[in-house]
Amino acid sequence: MKNWHTEETETLFRAILSLRTVEECGAFFEDACTIKEITEIAQRLKVAKLLQQGTSYNAISEETGVSTTTISRVNKCLAYGNGGYALVLERIKESEEMGS
Repeated sequence: MKNWHTEETETLFRAILSLRTVEECGAFFEDACTIKEITEIAQRLKVAKLLQQGTSYNAISEETGVSTTTISRVNKCLAYGNGGYALVLERIKESEEMGS
Protein backbone atom coordinates (compact mmCIF):
# COMPACT_ATOMS: atom_id res chain seq x y z
CA MET A 1 0.00 0.00 0.00
CA LYS A 2 1.22 3.44 -0.88
CA ASN A 3 2.27 5.57 2.07
CA TRP A 4 -0.66 7.89 2.68
CA HIS A 5 1.22 10.12 5.13
CA THR A 6 1.95 13.02 2.83
CA GLU A 7 2.26 16.77 3.09
CA GLU A 8 -1.37 16.99 1.99
CA THR A 9 -2.65 14.62 4.69
CA GLU A 10 -0.60 16.43 7.34
CA THR A 11 -2.19 19.70 6.17
CA LEU A 12 -5.63 18.08 6.39
CA PHE A 13 -4.99 16.94 9.96
CA ARG A 14 -3.75 20.42 10.92
CA ALA A 15 -6.84 21.92 9.32
CA ILE A 16 -9.09 19.65 11.39
CA LEU A 17 -7.17 20.52 14.55
CA SER A 18 -7.68 24.22 13.81
CA LEU A 19 -11.46 23.91 14.06
CA ARG A 20 -12.79 25.30 17.34
CA THR A 21 -16.45 24.29 17.53
CA VAL A 22 -18.74 21.47 16.50
CA GLU A 23 -20.37 23.92 14.09
CA GLU A 24 -17.03 24.77 12.44
CA CYS A 25 -16.20 21.09 12.20
CA GLY A 26 -19.58 20.32 10.65
CA ALA A 27 -19.20 23.12 8.11
CA PHE A 28 -15.74 21.90 7.09
CA PHE A 29 -16.73 18.25 6.76
CA GLU A 30 -19.91 19.13 4.86
CA ASP A 31 -17.79 21.07 2.37
CA ALA A 32 -15.01 18.46 2.18
CA CYS A 33 -16.99 15.20 2.22
CA THR A 34 -20.23 13.78 1.00
CA ILE A 35 -22.99 13.32 3.56
CA LYS A 36 -22.61 9.56 3.01
CA GLU A 37 -18.90 9.71 3.90
CA ILE A 38 -19.63 11.69 7.05
CA THR A 39 -22.38 9.33 8.17
CA GLU A 40 -20.21 6.27 7.47
CA ILE A 41 -17.42 7.64 9.67
CA ALA A 42 -19.96 8.49 12.37
CA GLN A 43 -21.41 4.96 12.15
CA ARG A 44 -17.94 3.43 12.52
CA LEU A 45 -17.33 5.51 15.63
CA LYS A 46 -20.66 4.30 17.07
CA VAL A 47 -19.68 0.71 16.20
CA ALA A 48 -16.39 1.17 18.06
CA LYS A 49 -18.24 2.48 21.12
CA LEU A 50 -20.68 -0.44 21.06
CA LEU A 51 -17.82 -2.93 20.66
CA GLN A 52 -16.06 -1.42 23.67
CA GLN A 53 -19.29 -1.91 25.62
CA GLY A 54 -19.29 -5.60 24.70
CA THR A 55 -22.25 -5.48 22.31
CA SER A 56 -22.49 -8.44 19.92
CA TYR A 57 -21.92 -8.08 16.19
CA ASN A 58 -25.53 -9.02 15.45
CA ALA A 59 -26.91 -6.45 17.91
CA ILE A 60 -24.61 -3.76 16.49
CA SER A 61 -25.62 -4.61 12.93
CA GLU A 62 -29.31 -4.44 13.87
CA GLU A 63 -28.90 -1.12 15.72
CA THR A 64 -26.69 0.64 13.19
CA GLY A 65 -27.40 -1.07 9.87
CA VAL A 66 -23.65 -1.60 9.45
CA SER A 67 -22.49 -4.88 7.90
CA THR A 68 -20.71 -7.45 10.05
CA THR A 69 -17.72 -7.04 7.72
CA THR A 70 -17.44 -3.37 8.71
CA ILE A 71 -17.97 -4.26 12.36
CA SER A 72 -15.16 -6.79 12.11
CA ARG A 73 -12.87 -4.19 10.53
CA VAL A 74 -13.59 -1.69 13.33
CA ASN A 75 -13.01 -4.43 15.91
CA LYS A 76 -9.66 -5.25 14.29
CA CYS A 77 -8.71 -1.57 14.50
CA LEU A 78 -9.68 -1.49 18.18
CA ALA A 79 -7.58 -4.56 18.89
CA TYR A 80 -4.57 -4.04 16.63
CA GLY A 81 -4.77 -0.51 15.23
CA ASN A 82 -3.08 2.71 16.25
CA GLY A 83 -5.43 3.44 19.15
CA GLY A 84 -7.35 6.19 17.39
CA TYR A 85 -10.82 4.91 18.19
CA ALA A 86 -9.95 4.26 21.84
CA LEU A 87 -8.42 7.71 22.17
CA VAL A 88 -11.37 9.63 20.78
CA LEU A 89 -13.90 7.51 22.66
CA GLU A 90 -12.08 8.18 25.92
CA ARG A 91 -11.95 11.91 25.18
CA ILE A 92 -15.65 11.98 24.29
CA LYS A 93 -16.41 10.18 27.56
CA GLU A 94 -14.28 12.65 29.53
CA SER A 95 -15.93 15.59 27.79
CA GLU A 96 -19.40 14.24 28.52
CA GLU A 97 -18.49 13.67 32.18
CA MET A 98 -17.17 17.22 32.50
CA GLY A 99 -20.32 18.61 30.90
CA SER A 100 -22.61 16.67 33.22
